[in-house]
Order: sequence, then structure tokens, then C-alpha cells
Amino acid sequence: MIDPRRTRLLNVRNDVLGPVIYWMSRDQRVHHNWALLFAHRKAKILQQPLVVIFTLAPSFLGAPLRHYDFMLQGLKEVEVSLRELNIPFFLLQGEPVTELPRFVKKLKAGIVVTDFSPLIISRTWKKTIGKELLIPLYETDAHNIVPCWIASNKQEFAARTFRPKITSLLKEFLTEFPELTPIDSAMEYIPVTWSDIYQGLNADPMVQPVHGLKPGGKAAKTCLESFLNDRLSSYSVNRNDPTTGATSNLSPYLHFGQISAQYCAMRASRSDASEADRKAFLEELIVRRELSDNYCNYNDLYNSFDGLPAWAKETLEKHIADKREYLYTSEEFAHRATHEKLWNAAQLELVKTGRIHGYMRMYWAKKILEWSETPRQAFDTAITLNDRYALDGRDPNGYTGVAWSIGGLHDRPWFERAVYGRIRYMNASGCARKFDIKRYIARFEGEELFPS
Repeated sequence: MIDPRRTRLLNVRNDVLGPVIYWMSRDQRVHHNWALLFAHRKAKILQQPLVVIFTLAPSFLGAPLRHYDFMLQGLKEVEVSLRELNIPFFLLQGEPVTELPRFVKKLKAGIVVTDFSPLIISRTWKKTIGKELLIPLYETDAHNIVPCWIASNKQEFAARTFRPKITSLLKEFLTEFPELTPIDSAMEYIPVTWSDIYQGLNADPMVQPVHGLKPGGKAAKTCLESFLNDRLSSYSVNRNDPTTGATSNLSPYLHFGQISAQYCAMRASRSDASEADRKAFLEELIVRRELSDNYCNYNDLYNSFDGLPAWAKETLEKHIADKREYLYTSEEFAHRATHEKLWNAAQLELVKTGRIHGYMRMYWAKKILEWSETPRQAFDTAITLNDRYALDGRDPNGYTGVAWSIGGLHDRPWFERAVYGRIRYMNASGCARKFDIKRYIARFEGEELFPS
């Protein structure tokens, strides 16, 4: 019931008798988790205990308190859910390359299973750990519906080249999840002391948790149900209007793996919404989201200007000396100190809510390009701001979104113009033709960006 193509062996080792470890990382949930299901199946076959560990790095790509808090609140739920299945949960503080091998030796484990991430930091951890371990290190793609390495074996040019590949595989991979049952375990289990975990964090406290946004799998499921019942039926028409509230709001939960994209896709495909609405949502959830993983998996420069398509870099560099009507530093962008109320409102939405509407994120990034001294500086500013404030920052979707907006990734050359070269252009007048920009701005007018 678990497709073997979802899993691959990262080192050349044979299974040995000993507890099975699921090293939870990107997919921080108990249910609808192919990696945990694979580890559970291994433990049943070998008649060994199953344990779940999470290695909490002291600093993960500069993530501030907002992100750590959202993650830890979700992991508290994971601990409780695993306890109901008689599966111990351990949270190890420290660098994974040190803590995981140490725990494996202490436990005398026989197998390690982990989930998939295309980010370089994760791939580096696994490569280092896989070489050190004397037992197998399996990797299961529990984040994508079609495993990233199955969907394509190369960086795809655009959605139009990727869509037919992944669509043809959905019938095979968009399947029901097996039930996760309690497992026999004679292991001693000490509950996580969460207060100690918080005290050990090395995270910037200036970016506080988002008020009113509840983390965790239960909240994620509530969010999904609200979207399916109240907003999916108008998604195809209203999704690009940031004043309608038509989006799913699932991005933070998907980023932290607190809900399964596959589960969301199956629920949406069975909804009573029109075919147009279901198709529009599934295009974003499956094709566009998994295309982002494809980009980061096959392009090690995904978070750099140097990783952009050759034609885009060429056209941007050709116009590097063009006169910019306005110029702002990264600090001025961060403090929404631009001349334009629409852009400032988008930046405030990002800082205050930890999210930014997809259409506005495109506009937001393109204006950073237009108002920065160089396109390279613009790219770095957009990545830094998105990673710092967006709850779905440090994510393939964010890196790909910035690369599309500023660097033409997965897009085509357009009519040439100053500063942008042949990169697709957006302006406030175009936004005004699509939605009520005054209404959008009014949502945030009068609010302080960083209240004392």
C-alpha cells in the first residue's frame, strides 16, 4: 500500500535488527505522512520498536522567533499524537550531523528513515550523516504527491513542460493513505520539556509570532475545511484579488508539513465546487508547488541571482545602468519607507500577518527590482525580507516566486523596457484594474510596522 518509488536509499547499507528511527524534518505531522508510514511498516516487518526524533538546529537559515514558535507549537501536537500510538518522540537540540549519529549509536538503531527536502542545507545534512552511519538511511518524499525525482530527472523549463509529466503520474500517486496503527514499544519515553527547548533557542525575538494565527495540524485541518466550505467555490474568479479573502491560507501549514498537500488535493478534488475552481486550486497546490521543488532540487543556485535563466540575467544586466526614478535600501524596504502606499501595504501585510497574497507578492518583488540599484541587490533584498517575515519563508515556493518575479524563471521574455529589460512588468495601474487597491491599502493604514 506504500509505493516503493516514494522511497530511495541514500547510502549503501543493509537493514539490521534494531529500533527504527523516523528522523522527522520537513513533514512535521503524524497522519498522512508517507515517511512515517514507511518507517512504521519497516518496524512492523522487523518486529522492532519505532521512535520519532526531531533535530532542532540552533539556527536554521536565520529563522526568527516567529518561525520557531510556529514550528514548536506544531511539534507539541506531534508528540501528543505519537504518544496515542505508543510511539516515543524525542526532540534533540543541536546540529543534526552531530546529534542524529549520536542518538543512533545510543539507541543501537537498525534503520533511519527521513523525509525529503530539496534545500541544500537538508541535502548536505543527509549526505554527511549517510556517510557516517553504518545502517541504512532511507529518504521518503512525503511532501510532494509525485516524488520529486520521479516527476522529472532535470530542472524543468516552465509549468507547461512540467505539467504533462506530473499530470500523467497523478493516477498512480494520488492515492489513499494507509491507516497508522499503534505499535508495540518497550522503550522508555521521557516527555519533552518544552520550556527548556524555548530557552535554548537562538532566534531573533524581534519578529514575533503572528497574533491570532494558530499553528499545528488541528488548526491546519480547520483552515482546510473553512476553505473547502466557504471559499473554494469562488477560487477561479477571486484568487488574484487580495481583498476577497479567497485564498486557502494553507501556505504556513504546508511549509511546516503540518498538513499533507496530498490530503488537501484529495479533499478538494471531491468537493462540490465547480471544475474550474477545483482545477485552479489544484494547479497551484500540485503543479506550481511541485515545480518549485523541482527548481530547488536541480539548481543549487536557487536562492541566488546567479541561478536565474541566462536570458533573464542577460537582459537585466543590459539595463543595469538605466535610471531608476526611485531608489531604496534594503532597510528602507523593510520599514516600508517607499513613496507608494500600495507597496507599503503589501510589506505591512507581510510583517504583520506572516503572509502576503500571491498576486501582491509578485507586485511586491517586481517593485523591489524597479527601485533597487541593481537586479542582484533586488533579488537578495526580496529573498531576505520574504525569509525573515513570511511563515512560508526559506521554502522552494518563496525562492521560486522571487526568481519568477525578478528573474523570469518559468516565464518567457516580454517587450523590452527600461530597468526590467524583457522581464514581465507590473504596475499599480494594472493592479487597480484587477482589484480595489484603496480597499487593500485601507486594511493596513494607520498601523505601526514595528510597534514598541
